[in-house]
Amino acid sequence: MCGRFSFAVTAKKIKETFGEELNVNNDLKISYNIAPTQESYVITNAQPDLLQLYKFGLVPYWAKDISGAAKLINARSEGIESKPSFRTPIKKRRCLVIVDSFYEWKRSSSQKIPYRIRMKDDQLMVVAGIWDSWTDGRDIVKSFSIITTEPNEEMASVHNRMPVIFENKDQWNLWLKDQSVENVLPMLKTPQNGILDIYRVSTDVNSVRNNAPHLHKEVPEQPTLFDGL
Repeated sequence: MCGRFSFAVTAKKIKETFGEELNVNNDLKISYNIAPTQESYVITNAQPDLLQLYKFGLVPYWAKDISGAAKLINARSEGIESKPSFRTPIKKRRCLVIVDSFYEWKRSSSQKIPYRIRMKDDQLMVVAGIWDSWTDGRDIVKSFSIITTEPNEEMASVHNRMPVIFENKDQWNLWLKDQSVENVLPMLKTPQNGILDIYRVSTDVNSVRNNAPHLHKEVPEQPTLFDGL
């Protein structure tokens, strides 16, 4: 599951990554602790030249209301093409979710320990997503889900799922290209090993009320009972 992430990125870095042709608002909305139903940045296949704010948590176009958004924050890659909420978006409405890192919690015997996961080279993390547009005739809600897959070696030490990460422009362009679902499904694979930097962070990230740069700061691992034996 990928339920929290961070977007603390400058417009300059976005431009350096995607090129000057991408339309980027210089006054970006920075957040160190993005949670379900909050807004974050995506690039969609419908408007690949524009960085946009969509809500985190997919609301299918056919939904009666938006109350279920928090339940559809992730779409498992396995069988995504046959799930009612995801089968149309994976065919027609794909997006890139732009983050600097995401958070995951490792379970111990007595607590859940938060970790920050970012690209080892400190580049932007570009994640596979799907989007949809819902309306009740008055309001329009544009939303997205993050696609997850089996973890690579380093991520497996923390959690049994991780986002599908695209590492280069060829993958980004292919994901946004108008093509059959049979061509894009092979892209939903476990990222290669050795690309991630993972470290423990403050339990302050557990609360969505906390949103500040210190959430990115590494905190020491706590010694276990068997350390030093």
